[in-house]
Amino acid sequence: MTLNGWLQILVFCGIVLVLVKPLGAYMTRVFSGERTILSPVLVPIERGLYALAGTSERESQHWTAYAFALLMFNLFGTLVLYLLLRFQDILPLNPAGMAAVPPELSFNTAVSFVSNTNWQNYGGESTMSYLTQMAGFTVQNFLSAATGMAIAIGLIRAFSGASGTSGTVGLSGKKTIGNFWVDMARGTLYVLLPACILLTLVYVWLGVPQTFGPYVEATTIEGARQTIAVGPVASQLAIKMLGTNGGGFFNANSAHPFENPDNISNMIQMVSIFAIGAAFTNVFGRMVGNQRQGWAILAAMGLLFITGVGVVYWAEASGNPFMHQLGLMGGNMEGKETRFGIAMSSLFAVITTAASCGAVNAMHGSFTALGGLIPLINMQLGEVIVGGVGAGFYGIVLFIIIAIFVAGLMVGRTPEYLGKKIEAKEMKMAVLAILCLPLAMLIFTAIATVLPSAVASIGTAGPHGFSEILYAYTSAAANNGSAFGGLTGNTPWYNVTLGLSMLMGRFLVIIPALAIAGSLIAKKTVPASAGTFPTDGPLFVGLLVGTILIVGGLTFMPALALGPVVEHLVMIAGQTF
Repeated sequence: MTLNGWLQILVFCGIVLVLVKPLGAYMTRVFSGERTILSPVLVPIERGLYALAGTSERESQHWTAYAFALLMFNLFGTLVLYLLLRFQDILPLNPAGMAAVPPELSFNTAVSFVSNTNWQNYGGESTMSYLTQMAGFTVQNFLSAATGMAIAIGLIRAFSGASGTSGTVGLSGKKTIGNFWVDMARGTLYVLLPACILLTLVYVWLGVPQTFGPYVEATTIEGARQTIAVGPVASQLAIKMLGTNGGGFFNANSAHPFENPDNISNMIQMVSIFAIGAAFTNVFGRMVGNQRQGWAILAAMGLLFITGVGVVYWAEASGNPFMHQLGLMGGNMEGKETRFGIAMSSLFAVITTAASCGAVNAMHGSFTALGGLIPLINMQLGEVIVGGVGAGFYGIVLFIIIAIFVAGLMVGRTPEYLGKKIEAKEMKMAVLAILCLPLAMLIFTAIATVLPSAVASIGTAGPHGFSEILYAYTSAAANNGSAFGGLTGNTPWYNVTLGLSMLMGRFLVIIPALAIAGSLIAKKTVPASAGTFPTDGPLFVGLLVGTILIVGGLTFMPALALGPVVEHLVMIAGQTF
């Protein structure tokens, strides 16, 4: 580890912290329906979209109607993207003549982008047309991110008691959490789209391609012919990072020089991944009327994040003892780009797995055992360390409910958070949502490790091969999308089962989260008393971190022991003997 490396890490953390309050304030105004600087331009467009959808900003929905609208919208998006993939060979904007995508891969890819996972069992520049990349992937990158933001806002309203419209009672007379169509439209129009337009222009300025022209044919010095893939890269890159989607235009993702030319673009991409997720904590604090609540949640996230960065940076900077025995000293540069180095590769790996993004600027399968362990743990914890756009916030709220319940049991009081009683219904829904992740991750992993056709896809025997399988299902269920590159995932087994894992990890968390929101919005706010557990101080931060590590982490220890832990012990044994 070097001082320069830590300075770069601190610069990143400083930029994110500086953005939290202004971005949080802006997003609060957007989702509260208040006037913003973009309102004169966007309000007519916004109202036109509501007219087309048959709704208005004055209508609010019960949580069941909110969830139904969300599910139907995502189902429709999956079908449209699936058909686009299956018929891309006869559709326009296909200068490279890409063939139709096979059925299993089309299913996997459609589910992947709709669920904000962006797992890619294909090489983008060798499989997908320009139309598929733009009208399919880029559009879903916006919509899946906006969906996550909408759910987070609905849950925040449950604690603040605001519906996002003129009142908290909908047309049915029931307590409501907002309007899914309104929340999604505002998140897209006022937050994601303007930021992505600006980021696209910056990326083009830095050298990222943005063209409809065909692939470029070049002749090397030796006289060989080479095809250089280009396309509308910058526009997809912007939302790929800001929306924590992660699906790259190129197979090498953000390790490719056309997607990530230099350290400036690398820093912009890392900040983009964290910006909205971190700002959601401030939105929460503002909407519940106490910004300290948001800072406490961000402090818990930050503590877990810095710890993870420290472990990965130390492990990668220490290098591989087997290489040291051969006289090759220094850190582990395998699978990393020299233009980023160990510090920025380690930081990027922790950011992308803490924030449900999945973009990579280095190959995680080439990390040391401990260096690969932390990205795995980040995803297995539910990616609540900032997490995906919106998804990270409603994910950590589930752990907050459990932490508050534990605190209530300790002192013999009915648990409450921000004046809302946490009772049996909320606990059941929180536990259901948290347990769906290990269910999807571990059951499919167990089957794949004994199924000959699945085992045949791993690239390395032994504990690292097991880690490849575990990482794949962990990444899919956590809606991350990164991978240990040694696994060949484009097979019928992995395409179907990884797709199912993505659906379970996305919607079996969303529905219980919305059910919690619907339950809490109907409850009266209880004034704080002398016995109320304070949730804006260091004690709460410690309790929340402990709950995340114990409840979220211990479930996976046996599986981790068979993979990266054994691999690390083998590495130590090789150094000793």
